[in-house]
Amino acid sequence: MNIITSNTILYCNRWKETVAFYVLDLKLMVLLDKKWFVELKLTDSARLSIADAAKSSIKSSNGRGITISMAVDDIKQTRLTLLKRKLAPTNIKSCWGSSVFYLYDPEGNRLEFWS
Repeated sequence: MNIITSNTILYCNRWKETVAFYVLDLKLMVLLDKKWFVELKLTDSARLSIADAAKSSIKSSNGRGITISMAVDDIKQTRLTLLKRKLAPTNIKSCWGSSVFYLYDPEGNRLEFWS
């Protein structure tokens, strides 16, 4: 098996707000926009897609059981950038030998930033 890219798909009830969060607030690049499904670039080999649960056979988990974990090169600067964008990241804490903070999208999905 030779996996070229990986894509996590979030099925959302608050689709418009969630897309705006990832595109406008986090400033992720849109790779595909199908008016009910948006694919975003996390890295060269990782994608995150937001699907409108109202237009899909798969329903939203409402943020339960989902954590999108992302390693960043500078945890303090990343948190400061998100604060400047008027977002609400948690305080940085130590977890499993790393520095980590969390941020929640409008659907309730947890984003974990660590270094």
